[in-house]
Amino acid sequence: MKLKDFADIVKGIVQGDPEIEITGVAGIMDAKEGDITFVSSAKYLKQARESKASCIIVKEPIPDITTTQLCISNPYFAFAKALEYFHAGPAFQPGISKMAIISDSARLGKNSSVYPFAYLSDDISIGDGTVILPGVFIGEKTIIGKQCVIHPNVVIREGVTIGDRVIIHAGTVIGSDGFGYVFEKGIHYKIPQVGGVIIEDDVEIGSNVSIDRATIGNTIIGKGTKIDNLTQIAHNVKIGQNSLIVAQVGISGSVDIGDYVTIAGQVGIADHASIESGTMIAAQSGVTGNIPKGAYSGSPAIPHKNWLRSQSLFAKLPEINRRLRELEDKLSRLEKGDLNDEHK
Repeated sequence: MKLKDFADIVKGIVQGDPEIEITGVAGIMDAKEGDITFVSSAKYLKQARESKASCIIVKEPIPDITTTQLCISNPYFAFAKALEYFHAGPAFQPGISKMAIISDSARLGKNSSVYPFAYLSDDISIGDGTVILPGVFIGEKTIIGKQCVIHPNVVIREGVTIGDRVIIHAGTVIGSDGFGYVFEKGIHYKIPQVGGVIIEDDVEIGSNVSIDRATIGNTIIGKGTKIDNLTQIAHNVKIGQNSLIVAQVGISGSVDIGDYVTIAGQVGIADHASIESGTMIAAQSGVTGNIPKGAYSGSPAIPHKNWLRSQSLFAKLPEINRRLRELEDKLSRLEKGDLNDEHK
């Protein structure tokens, strides 16, 4: 592909030779002639000047280099588009394997694919162009939309609703029972979990994620939200649109998370907490109660600026403790008159 053609796709401006032939994509230090790469920040300027790439995607032109540059407001996005073009994903062939187990009442859309050893239960609906890979289980009365990809060994239990263009990675379980028990006469009595799960359009769910069905009503994952690997989402959780949930997050029951929320790795969220839209929660934080829009860190989570000040003080505690002991010792000696005797 000529650089000028790629520039048209991403709406970028070429600084240099637009006729360059682009044949691949690579990291800035691994790139060779024919490759396109990108610079995301000023700290990579030295590598940019040393790179052998034929073109570098930049936000602003880099002075004093002869390499052709492609200027765009979001270089990372252009890099993603280049990867999309030059490294297309696996090609799924439409068709239904004879080694899949499919109920007579299952409804399959046009150009859908069902691979060997998938199990499709009664009264399910699969949309046009959706791909069901080996070992997938889909429970009865589940609805899956168009152009979804369900990777191997995913379990989608009964009564789940999934929108269009959803990607679910290997080993994930959607619609398992919520963790609900009532203590009665010395035993933990199971509360029936009779609700469902709704996954809206354009959601991507990583591998080995667990999303529990609601006790009653629905657990809801909003449109465009992305969930990383090894995340636990409990019963009746509601996550808004275009939020990011990073790996190993644990979300307790009935939590309400707004739109465009970012929750970093290993965050724990207590039951019935609520997080306003646009909030950022730093890694390993512990969240309770109602969290207004802002940035938070720590356990329990506090505003990030306060947490930074607290961490600074925490590092100084040994020195503060030493000085406090010295002052206490001087005060004790002063009370006993020892200091006056020393000055005679």
